[in-house]
Amino acid sequence: MSELAIDLDAPPLFFSDSAATKVKELIAEEQNPALKLRVYVTGGGCSGFQYGFAFEERIGEDDFRFDRHGVTLLVDSMSMQYLSNAEIDFEDGLDGARFVIRNPNASSSCGCGSSFSV
Repeated sequence: MSELAIDLDAPPLFFSDSAATKVKELIAEEQNPALKLRVYVTGGGCSGFQYGFAFEERIGEDDFRFDRHGVTLLVDSMSMQYLSNAEIDFEDGLDGARFVIRNPNASSSCGCGSSFSV
């Protein structure tokens, strides 16, 4: 099993410091340092595609792997085609705390921010 490693000096996807810090906090709460955050795209949602997040221990053989601040972000190759050059960020503001994906490939998105079209 070989994962596709990505050099963060020139990533096709940007995993922000605030997102990495929040993921690190969540993994510490779970008390399982083997956890990695998976970001994926599935069909559905009000705009055609939707983003998903899940914690996993396993790295798939077609996964792209992004490491920052001691945590790992995984994206499968199918989802990567939709997330290329996107930014995974974490915001904690007046409207609440949430992970945010800023995706230059999305031609439109819905108000909730978790659904998009290309």
